[in-house]
Amino acid sequence: MNEKYSALRSNVSMLGHLLGNTIKDAHGDALLEKVETIRKLSKSALSGNKSDRESLIEEIKNLPDDQLTPVAHAFNQFLNLTNMAEQYHTISRHCDTDVNEPDAIKALFSKLNQNGISQLDTAQAIRDLNIELVLTAHPTEITRRTMINKLVKINKCLSKLDLNELSSKERLKTERRLEQLIAQGWHSDTIRQQRPTPLDEAKWGFAVVENSLWEAVPDFLRELDGKVREYLQEGLPIDARPVHFSSWMGGDRDGNPFVTHTITREVMLLSRWKAADLYLNDINELISELSMTRCNEPVRSLAGEDEHEPYRAILKQLRSLLTDTKHILDGKIKGQKIAIKAPLQKVEQLWDPLYACYQSLHQCGMGIIAEGSLLDTLRRIKAFGVHLVRLDIRQESTRHSEALSELTRYLGIGDYNHWNEQDKIAFLTNELASKRPLLPRDWHPSEAVQEVLDTCKIIATQPREAFGAYVISMARTASDVLAVHLLLQEAGCPYRMDVCPLFETLDDLNNAESVVKQLMGIDLYRGFIQNHQMVMIGYSDSAKDAGVMSAGWAQYHAMESLVKVAEEEGVELTLFHGRGGTIGRGGAPAHAALLSQPPKSLKGGLRVTEQGEMIRFKLGLPEVAVNSFNLYASAILEANLLPPPEPKKAWRDQMNLLSKVSCEAYRNIVRGKPDFVPYFRQATPELELGKLPLGSRPAKRNPNGGVESLRAIPWIFSWSQNRLVLPAWLGAGEAIQHSIDKGHQTLLEEMCREWPFFSTRLGMLEMVYTKCNLEIARYYDERLVEEKLQPLGEQLRQQLSKDIKAVLNVENNENLMQSDPWGQESIRLRNIYVEPLNMLQAELLYRNRQNSSASPELEEALMVTIAGIAAGMRNTG
Repeated sequence: MNEKYSALRSNVSMLGHLLGNTIKDAHGDALLEKVETIRKLSKSALSGNKSDRESLIEEIKNLPDDQLTPVAHAFNQFLNLTNMAEQYHTISRHCDTDVNEPDAIKALFSKLNQNGISQLDTAQAIRDLNIELVLTAHPTEITRRTMINKLVKINKCLSKLDLNELSSKERLKTERRLEQLIAQGWHSDTIRQQRPTPLDEAKWGFAVVENSLWEAVPDFLRELDGKVREYLQEGLPIDARPVHFSSWMGGDRDGNPFVTHTITREVMLLSRWKAADLYLNDINELISELSMTRCNEPVRSLAGEDEHEPYRAILKQLRSLLTDTKHILDGKIKGQKIAIKAPLQKVEQLWDPLYACYQSLHQCGMGIIAEGSLLDTLRRIKAFGVHLVRLDIRQESTRHSEALSELTRYLGIGDYNHWNEQDKIAFLTNELASKRPLLPRDWHPSEAVQEVLDTCKIIATQPREAFGAYVISMARTASDVLAVHLLLQEAGCPYRMDVCPLFETLDDLNNAESVVKQLMGIDLYRGFIQNHQMVMIGYSDSAKDAGVMSAGWAQYHAMESLVKVAEEEGVELTLFHGRGGTIGRGGAPAHAALLSQPPKSLKGGLRVTEQGEMIRFKLGLPEVAVNSFNLYASAILEANLLPPPEPKKAWRDQMNLLSKVSCEAYRNIVRGKPDFVPYFRQATPELELGKLPLGSRPAKRNPNGGVESLRAIPWIFSWSQNRLVLPAWLGAGEAIQHSIDKGHQTLLEEMCREWPFFSTRLGMLEMVYTKCNLEIARYYDERLVEEKLQPLGEQLRQQLSKDIKAVLNVENNENLMQSDPWGQESIRLRNIYVEPLNMLQAELLYRNRQNSSASPELEEALMVTIAGIAAGMRNTG
């Protein structure tokens, strides 16, 4: 056992012991003994003891109904606490010496030096650094906000206990506080009782900003400035904004009927209110700090000649501005008819007076004061603006074409949906160039079309800074993009909006280059976009469509082609990455994933979705968020200054083969096996997942459809529950073995050594294989799947075993994840608690499915196991 992790294991053990005390107080000795028996059997079974594994199954099968929920709850809480201990460990003093890589930015500077990259080029790359994280409401964050707040407080207690100089009295007090927090968590609902509304999701996003990012951004910039200053002898510009945020919460209406233009408007008002509230806290802090009397002339004139404390005078003006803004926005949120605008409209209203104070303090010999809280507030103003987060609007392409179709039929000029692409483009470009309105005054469109038009009107009434991009999901043609520009123009939008096609399926990714080329060939369009194009690459639907290996290569190829088109056309390109948490939806360790992208694909900066529970794991605590920013920043700088190699022709040919074979292997199972859908529904809790109040969006695009209509998230979530994690590996290992059989092993080994794209793919597969559990997947089949369907499960498990050998063979490794001991330990620690939850879930599914009317108690226990396994698997969606 690795001694590096003794501090982590010690914290896990202590938290487990305190949870045991809580269980004993709440349910007595008998239940605690039962939980402990199950935990010990699980630990022994994981180390290979088969008889203890059988005993574990029997213990769980024999649990009476009244013990199912508390036992499930116990292991769910064990996992939440283990995750918290692990997250804390990555930012604790132990981690610096035992676990972490060297500081990512410093390690990069050393690498740049060794490779002869000039300081001039490095300075320019740092100035151009642009990380935009887009917080999305994809419904995989199943932990309630109440529980998350308790977990943050637990983290603070662990931090205190880490201090060597803590007195025994303080230690006892902190341990007592920890026990109270764990007890509070135990006696609260672990999961939501009702689905969150889109407004709830937006508030959850704002809570992440308030509790973590508000502090993390200036902390990150202060650290980065220190490292840059040390390396380049000059710091970051005062107005540097290397990291900023957008959100889909309240703007993503794709398949979500609950996100309306009214909701979007309310979320935007709330966002501005929260920004004003946070700035007001900052200003009040500065009023208490900046009591100095000496100032320069600009500050004197801003404050007024008679003011003895000029900085405070300016800050009090800002306090009034923010207080009035909050008051007016509060009224509007409550539905009051307030005709006047909130006074805070532009970022300059905050920046200009505070920057004047900053300059004055420096000029008057008080630079050390200027570089404190005041600098932090200036950094926040640049990162968060007056809107806190910029809102993306996302809508499905057919909603726009249906709006135009309804309009053209009303005008008597035909049905837009029946026109060919050439005729659509001719119509759209003519109307975009026209000075007259297109929408007739007396037209009364259908409710669905009116909603699309009202959304465009909301955009038109808000400033450009309030929005990120308008994302078109399932974009397939140039007309899909032009249609949105036309609808925005008709709504009176006075500025250029980034209209961003999202290419999702395999065919759409392969077609992305020709669509963007076609758009670039339209002169009027070039004028509209003012030389900047954003394109979104879909990771989840492409993997669901074709399997991870084929999707990964299609994504790479699409990015590469788009970079080339942008260079040829002289257009600035921003690639927007729609990654999920899971491997099956593009998830991977951020640093490795970015370095595996095509050369020049990060030239326009990084725009990437942070989804579901990954927001909490990567951004939920200020110190963790700073680590994440460091990893993103170092990877982008490295990718732009030391780009990865262009793939050799032999590598490309090999990837084309792997892609073709893996796609066929994946589709042969998912689409080609008549038994596949019934097997999927029996072997996983897919049908039961619909009952879990995960997010505001329905689980299916089409409520009556089969697997093809399932959203990518529940598709993957279901398979991660039974530990087969099928979508994240199916087809990939089979394709690799096919290439080995064809005599290509030496080439595959070379690709693994020399090409980051390929080695990262194999690393991602290793992580998935480590999280899979053949025995648990088999147990689900034995307990839940009718006999005639079980051979398919056996076939899939045998394939998985073969795939693992193929990948290890190419990597020349004996064991999975041997180059990532920290990741290995992290999975091992959680597995002790996940395995009993899996056994329990299989038992609950069995009991529920035997009864036509399942008891609420059994249903609740099942929901708790779903939540617990998701916490244990970590990247559920």
